[in-house]
Amino acid sequence: MWQLIKDNLWGFLIALNYLLVIIAAFTIILKNVNPTRTLSYLVILAVFPFLGLIVYYFFGQEYRKSKIFDRKNVLNQKKIKKWRSSLSIDKEQLEAFRTERMQDKAKVIELIHNSDLSPLTVRNKVELLINGEEKFKRLFEDIRNAKECVHLEYYIFRDDDIGSKLIDILCEKASEGIKVRIDYDYVGSSFSRATRNRMAGKGIEFFPFMPVYFPRFTSKLNYRNHRKIAVIDGTIGYVGGINIGDEYVNGEGKRYWRDTHLRIEGEGVGMLQLHFALNWDFVTDDELEVEDNWFPDVEVESEVGVQIAASGPDTDWAHIMEALFMAITAADDYIYISTPYFIPNDEIVTALVAASKSGVQIKLIIPQRSDSYFARYASFSYIETMLRAGIEVYLYEKGVIHSKVMVIDDVLSSLGTTNIDYRSFKINFEINAFIYNEDIAHKVRNMFNNDLQESRKVDPEEWFDRSLTQRIQESVCRLFAPIL
Repeated sequence: MWQLIKDNLWGFLIALNYLLVIIAAFTIILKNVNPTRTLSYLVILAVFPFLGLIVYYFFGQEYRKSKIFDRKNVLNQKKIKKWRSSLSIDKEQLEAFRTERMQDKAKVIELIHNSDLSPLTVRNKVELLINGEEKFKRLFEDIRNAKECVHLEYYIFRDDDIGSKLIDILCEKASEGIKVRIDYDYVGSSFSRATRNRMAGKGIEFFPFMPVYFPRFTSKLNYRNHRKIAVIDGTIGYVGGINIGDEYVNGEGKRYWRDTHLRIEGEGVGMLQLHFALNWDFVTDDELEVEDNWFPDVEVESEVGVQIAASGPDTDWAHIMEALFMAITAADDYIYISTPYFIPNDEIVTALVAASKSGVQIKLIIPQRSDSYFARYASFSYIETMLRAGIEVYLYEKGVIHSKVMVIDDVLSSLGTTNIDYRSFKINFEINAFIYNEDIAHKVRNMFNNDLQESRKVDPEEWFDRSLTQRIQESVCRLFAPIL
């Protein structure tokens, strides 16, 4: 028998491959997930022997609502419950906020609150930070002034030039007795052994998010913590698209990197702190005990409505995608969107097309050149649909636009880590700030208009006449869109 197998080894391996493919196919179909995603995996399994199984093993397994993401320990603590109850505003205040400022956009507030238990906070001061140069200047200054604790949670955190500068400050603060905690994504981040030893020697606590140690943890490679959160003393918070890496700082001779971040002071910071605490409890071995100084009393007098929406495999619903969908459908005048990856699901495509056809002006900025070949052409495959619906599409030419921004009707702005793509909506851990304030909306709109000056408007007739080669590239890459 062994001689027979040896003589027909290739045929035996092919037969074994397709036996495993049939088992995997039944598993995928029985999950009843998005049909497009299901078909994408089935095609890959059928067309690419062995490679299809590897792709499915690494990226196709579903962990949504799995016990590995159980974080009830934090939510059930008395300090958290007391703090969350202190954020509640009475019905009269909420109704006044809705009627005076939000009108029909108030449904977004209710959706985020009901889906993610994220209340509307009104005592906030919000600062828009354009590019890494502004973000790091403000962040470094705030960390140098820290009195109690510094909490960082990043998808990319490297000990390159800008990362080392930040680590120098963190080590200095840790030496002063300030508690420093870092939660970094295992796949996106990288630290040398010398850096790890240095941080540990200064008393800095740092833990990776879902390490991928082969072969035991390969099935977790697909679920990454894409969030970028910094919280200083529980009073100042940062959230947005800028990671800790040299590419996020522009300089002479470097590829221009266009990005956006937010600095928040006030009640909204507590929600960033809460989500940090939830992940910190997950990445550490010990049961987390929330400290009093994590949620101090707020002294901010200015009023800017802020909600923090988070989503990931640990949530029952795709909170951020639903909030973006609701915001799009509630628009009356305009919707401006910039995103580095535009690979929307059917719900977002339908919402955008319907809004445009109903008379809402929609402008979309995506990169002319992306940092991903597949993402670039998958994004391009959606341009024709947008153009035929009357949506204006612009290709950013100055460099890479990594900014993840939406502004609607001079009332509502959304800024954070979420791309308009399948991975952000369904797979990665993401976090966005939804801001209900006319002044902030004006600033975001002006920033968007500045980016338009560095972009080329896509001419519909020229685009419809693009080459067959490009169309084929778009179609093939779009096939892989649900698993990119």
